[in-house]
Amino acid sequence: MCGIIGYTGRTQVLPKLFCGLKSLEYRGYDSAGIAFYDRNAGMMCLKEKGRVSEVEALADDYEKNNNTKIDAFCGIGHTRWATHGKPSDINSHPHCTMRVSIVHNGIIENYAELKDELTGHGYGFVSETDTETAAVLIDRFYCDTGDPVAAVRKASERIQGSYAFGIIFHDRPNEIYAARKDSPLIIAEGSDGNYIASDIPAVLRYTDKYYRLEEGETAVLTPGSVTVIKEDGTRFTPEYCKITWSVDAAEKEGFPHFMLKEIHEEPRAVRDTLSSVLSSDIEAFFRENDFDSINIAACGTAMHAGLICKYMTEKLARVPVNVYIASEFRYQDPILSERDLVIIISQSGETADSVAALRLAKERGARTLAVVNVVGSTAAREADHILMTLAGPEISVASTKAYASQIAVMYVLSVKLALVKGKISDEYASSLISDISDNVPSAIDGIIAQKDSIKALARNFLDCPSVFFVGRGLDCLVASEGSLKLKEITYIHSEAYAAGEMKHGTISLISEGTPVIALATEKDLLLKTLGNVKEVKSRGAYVVLVCNEDDIDSIDRSVCDSIIALPPLRSCFAPFTAIAALQLLSYYTAVLRGCDVDRPRNLAKSVTVE
Repeated sequence: MCGIIGYTGRTQVLPKLFCGLKSLEYRGYDSAGIAFYDRNAGMMCLKEKGRVSEVEALADDYEKNNNTKIDAFCGIGHTRWATHGKPSDINSHPHCTMRVSIVHNGIIENYAELKDELTGHGYGFVSETDTETAAVLIDRFYCDTGDPVAAVRKASERIQGSYAFGIIFHDRPNEIYAARKDSPLIIAEGSDGNYIASDIPAVLRYTDKYYRLEEGETAVLTPGSVTVIKEDGTRFTPEYCKITWSVDAAEKEGFPHFMLKEIHEEPRAVRDTLSSVLSSDIEAFFRENDFDSINIAACGTAMHAGLICKYMTEKLARVPVNVYIASEFRYQDPILSERDLVIIISQSGETADSVAALRLAKERGARTLAVVNVVGSTAAREADHILMTLAGPEISVASTKAYASQIAVMYVLSVKLALVKGKISDEYASSLISDISDNVPSAIDGIIAQKDSIKALARNFLDCPSVFFVGRGLDCLVASEGSLKLKEITYIHSEAYAAGEMKHGTISLISEGTPVIALATEKDLLLKTLGNVKEVKSRGAYVVLVCNEDDIDSIDRSVCDSIIALPPLRSCFAPFTAIAALQLLSYYTAVLRGCDVDRPRNLAKSVTVE
């Protein structure tokens, strides 16, 4: 979602703010802005619809037009992804009153009610946003109390919804106040001052010490100190965790886009994640807890990883698995008890709908397991048990290596549960684990080695209005993720279908030249899938067949126009290589269409609001 950065210290603030905002651009945004205290001009706010670079230009223009240099050591910055009010200069953050400047991530659900109340007290509003309501509310309580912490706390009591706030009170120009509820915010300690940020990359160049603000906590930052206030009023100095990412891990390292870099990192991410989960106590966890069913709640790509878990767990362990889109989980009123396991899959561990599903599961007595990529995230802290994916920072909005890492965890979960349930032998379990550990990373490398031929294939998709993905079994599940990748970064309409369902309506959409990407990696289903491929081919479809290298000789080449051959691998592990191929195909199609690959329109990396 939106990005927050703030700094107060002993060096100039503008370079810190702009560096932090640029580090958060991957989250997706439509406008940006900064507020800071200039020693000559007082409190200033520069904001604009568009990119961070455009706000930098505003600062440069100010200095040129006024023949002066901005001299500021405390400020806050924001990248906005519009929710309340269209993208515009006025709706951009920060929002300022006579006494307060504020940046905000989240959604204030009762803003209309608060706005009416404040209007009745004589306050005016200039934007369409919910955030301006928070700024005015804090302003009002500050007038009443003269105490910044009291003003923030009183406003927080009135606000319904989610928020991460960064606030400067204009008569306290060297201090930043921070508060959060259901939206992530970190405090970071640097050698020359202190920071707030919505995510670690924003401060990575300046410090490796951070503290995740807890629900309901308020923080006061000065150039030389940080004080955190709990809801009961207790004050303390935070104990900092160490950031384990390197700056290089959050940069492109010579790749033209983060997405391509992160696809290249998949073999390492899968290898590291397997090492992590195989050395965990997950087998003991399953032995200590006899679950009647498993329920998975996740969003987007993570939900597709959950579908892989369902398929493999039901096949190997014979345990029923339900997969829910996390945003629907609460509203479907799931039947849960202490004998059920709820698995939350989330790259960030902060996805609002997934965290809400986790909390509902705990309320109803179910055991919870979080599969996350961020240590100390909300889901990681609140779940009964956690498994870490070691993908490292994923910057591109389109998830690639995180998905590969998530399905690596899902395979191990399925095998370990089947072993504990006595559904498979020790020998078979060991062979599966050895196969995935020894062969999958190198097989993904084999797909990456084909990137030039996949790029050439992408030229066939540049002007098509729609693309269809089809498959059976695991291939059908991978088709859904492949379709998602194509639509989110190329803006080409695409859909995924079970291959056997085409004749039940969808085949009416096939006409001369319609691209169909057919996945046919499951040997037991190969002939069935090829029969479906013939049906679309006979109606003029342009067919790309994704199949195993060792099946090519047995396939009638007339059923397809092009083939992506996957390196030899046990059929059940083909999703690793198939999705890598589809990610590359989507990537090169987007590049050739001139799309902003890492920051696709209207999308955000971490969706921290419902």
